[in-house]
Amino acid sequence: MPAKDPSKVRVPERDYSHRTLIDKVGVKPGQRIAVLGVEDTEFLRDLAASVPEYSRGNRISNADLIFFSAEAREDLSQLKSLSRLISKSGGIWVVYPRGQKHIREIDVINGGKSAGLTDNKVCRFSGTHTALRFVIPLAKR
Repeated sequence: MPAKDPSKVRVPERDYSHRTLIDKVGVKPGQRIAVLGVEDTEFLRDLAASVPEYSRGNRISNADLIFFSAEAREDLSQLKSLSRLISKSGGIWVVYPRGQKHIREIDVINGGKSAGLTDNKVCRFSGTHTALRFVIPLAKR
């Protein structure tokens, strides 16, 4: 049996299953974080343990991360004003219900694009919600 061509060997995907949600969304101690409408108790507890001084319900300027709840397509219109609040290397995590027809992933992606943002990461937020991260495009930083 001939040896496999090393250029055709598939590298296994990274296993992130052991990481906490706080790790997956990139929360680090000392960051400026705002939580707007996200009410997941486990997330809020873990966030408070990592960044006790985060802002809940209030917009802050120069934020490293904003966690924004979008339960309907209409909520996505707020992304433009939120984009002005993040630092140049910051991000907005849009947390939205998954598997719904009234707000789909493509709606969230289009909402971010309309706000001049680029989506660059997605993760399972909870049993009922997905989170999609938006950032300022590199060319505009």
